[in-house]
Amino acid sequence: MTTDAFFEKVLTVRLTPDRKGVDIIDQTLLPGTVKRIVLSTREEIWEAIRKLRVRGAPAIGVCAAYALAVTSAAFETEDMDDFLAKVHEDAEYYASSRPTAVNLFWALRRMENTARENAQMSVAQLKERLYEEAQAIRDEDVNISLGIGRIGFELLKDLKKEGKSIGILTHCNAGTLATAKYGTATAPVYYALDKGWAGTDMHVYCDETRPLLQGARLTSFELSSAGVTTTLQCDNMASLQMKMGNIDIIFTGCDRVARNGDSANKIGTSAVAILAAYYHIPFYICAPSSTIDMECPTGEQIPIEMRDGSEVTDMWYKEPMAPRGINVFNPAFDVTDHSLITGIITERGLCRAPFDKAFEELGIGR
Repeated sequence: MTTDAFFEKVLTVRLTPDRKGVDIIDQTLLPGTVKRIVLSTREEIWEAIRKLRVRGAPAIGVCAAYALAVTSAAFETEDMDDFLAKVHEDAEYYASSRPTAVNLFWALRRMENTARENAQMSVAQLKERLYEEAQAIRDEDVNISLGIGRIGFELLKDLKKEGKSIGILTHCNAGTLATAKYGTATAPVYYALDKGWAGTDMHVYCDETRPLLQGARLTSFELSSAGVTTTLQCDNMASLQMKMGNIDIIFTGCDRVARNGDSANKIGTSAVAILAAYYHIPFYICAPSSTIDMECPTGEQIPIEMRDGSEVTDMWYKEPMAPRGINVFNPAFDVTDHSLITGIITERGLCRAPFDKAFEELGIGR
């Protein structure tokens, strides 16, 4: 399968041809079933984001932008003040679906700002303008992933040795399924394929990522489908892989980066970073600049989403695998301290500590 055919197969989110719905892959069914579903109502869209049918910070942002364009187009009003109020109401509703992913809020805020800044238009014209802005957000996300991929590819080239594949560890899914295309943490891998590398030039080790198994269900699915040598492992096996010398570099995504470089990502990422520091393996966060929250001083201010305990005890089992009624600790994210991060790859450039200064030099947050 060529990379173009592969990306068409796993296209994460798009508008329906009539622009009355958001068409997504239901990621809760992967890898066993590749099924597209159409979200037409605000309730369907909210549920899809909340239940991780669409997931990954950039993909959530694109989905939210499309969603606001779709539901706004259905508003039956010609009064601009009323229209703007309804846009704001839907934006607030979508924002309540996931508290940590800053791209969700960023995309919705951008859509709202577009609406307010073009209030001199007719309502009909503004509805069309919102569609255009949502498409621009999607197209920009593709270019962002390409930018991250290009910079990450340069890091891979520095590691390439004749006759030996590069060992890459990733955690959770920050692949094409988490973005509009290419991914963030997987972008260097796909970029390498586009530059003529063989799938055997790289060996990607995918942490399964408990409890929702995004690494097992999604990352290993998409990378192996693209022809990349892929090995799945349980989260607690990463240390042994590092000790055995199988890991040369680590790429992970993130949902929010604080001003000082502290980065929130799927639970377990912090543990991977601690192990990488011990074994002296470079650990990189792949972050679209929109994920960097310059108004958030440190990771202490990043809210950690707590999810239902049944995801741990029941979700993947015919019968509960733990005592009924047992207390369950199930945070969706943890925060990796900036001191453990070798670099943060954005589409604008590679940032190294001190991260706040590096972000400012790239114009992030302006």
